[in-house]
Amino acid sequence: MDTIASLFSFITTPVSWVIVQFHKMYGAIFGPDTGWAWGLSIVSLVVLIRICLIPLFVKQIKSTRNMQALQPKMKAIQERYKSDKQRQSEEMMKLYKETGTNPLSSCLPILAQSPFFFALYHVLSAIASGKTIGVIDQPLLESARQAHIFGAPLAAKFTDSAEKVAALDASLTDVRIVTAVMIILMSASQFFTQRQLMMKNVDLSVKTPYMQQQKMLMYIFPVIFAVMGINFPVGVLVYWLTTNVWTMGQQMYVINQNPTPGSKAQDAYLQRLLKGVTHHGEVRGRRRKNIVKAIVAKGSDRNENERRFFTGLAKAGFAAQADGTVIKSDTAVAEAEGGAGTRRQQPKRQTKAQRQSGGGQQTTAKEAEDSAPDAEDAADATADVADEKAAPSLEKKPQSEAKGTKAGSPDAGDKPTRQRANSGGSRQRKGQQRPKHPSSKK
Repeated sequence: MDTIASLFSFITTPVSWVIVQFHKMYGAIFGPDTGWAWGLSIVSLVVLIRICLIPLFVKQIKSTRNMQALQPKMKAIQERYKSDKQRQSEEMMKLYKETGTNPLSSCLPILAQSPFFFALYHVLSAIASGKTIGVIDQPLLESARQAHIFGAPLAAKFTDSAEKVAALDASLTDVRIVTAVMIILMSASQFFTQRQLMMKNVDLSVKTPYMQQQKMLMYIFPVIFAVMGINFPVGVLVYWLTTNVWTMGQQMYVINQNPTPGSKAQDAYLQRLLKGVTHHGEVRGRRRKNIVKAIVAKGSDRNENERRFFTGLAKAGFAAQADGTVIKSDTAVAEAEGGAGTRRQQPKRQTKAQRQSGGGQQTTAKEAEDSAPDAEDAADATADVADEKAAPSLEKKPQSEAKGTKAGSPDAGDKPTRQRANSGGSRQRKGQQRPKHPSSKK
């Protein structure tokens, strides 16, 4: 313990000074010896630290976006070296190095606030032991030892003995109930934060080491905090519960306002943006315009959510511009409706006889309708009936009479062979064909 304290001694004095300054402010309101004064001082310390870590959090978001942009290349590497896991890992690390991406950047906020965490832990342990530390002198030490949060002293732990808890003027039952509830809340908030990140703000179409890392953190971190929480003083549990709640709220804001491309959160955000555009007739806000501008710049590289957003804009009569604004466009509506109609239209299926006699030529549904109008089909049907009635009498004539008939005689012209032609080739009737007229040369 002394070794750890010496490692973080450089930050123990600043942390104790910040707590004392907040205690003076809250002590004037709630009283200097109350748990509210000391508890709110710890909460304010967390808020101050997290505000200072906002630039690091922004860097974390940018690194996450870079990981998402690299997913197509990651997928290509996974497919290429599917059977060689070692080579796959080497190519992944090479890609990270070339693009300057760090897959472990999501841990940076936790690593950055670790010194403050251990410094606060050492301060509270010193208070529990009755030792002055940093700028906390003897009067402040006695005030902190008298402070209780829901009946549990700030320096008490779940594993403390009844005698040690009694020395802090509290009961062991109160201490264990308060610490157990805070440990459960701390672990649950950590799990919910990671779960909403995995379920809503990650593109699940491609498996990457980043996704595996987040999945591991989702299950491991709550267990770690639950196990370690029984050895944390109540004041440290207040600190860690506050920072988890802050992280959860911060993550919810990012998911709703700046979601990861290709995620469920992006689809929900773009649908809200589409509803706002159709209602107001414009894109409101600089940030929303920048998002539309970025989607327009992607061109054909847009994901499914972004293509659905542009289709919705076109159906509503809007067209997105390169500067992130939208304009009214009747052409966009026509293209959206025409594109849908074109996808529904399918070429007419040819019969087997058409495929065999057409010489490889195909006739579209439009050409078939132009070459075979309803009036012509009616005439063909009438001719078919007349030919079928005349066929039996013609077959009874002597063969000599059929041969003696000249091609130029009236008999030859009475029943000429009916031939039809269209632009795509000969058109044959499906089923049994009519018998040839005996006066035909063929």
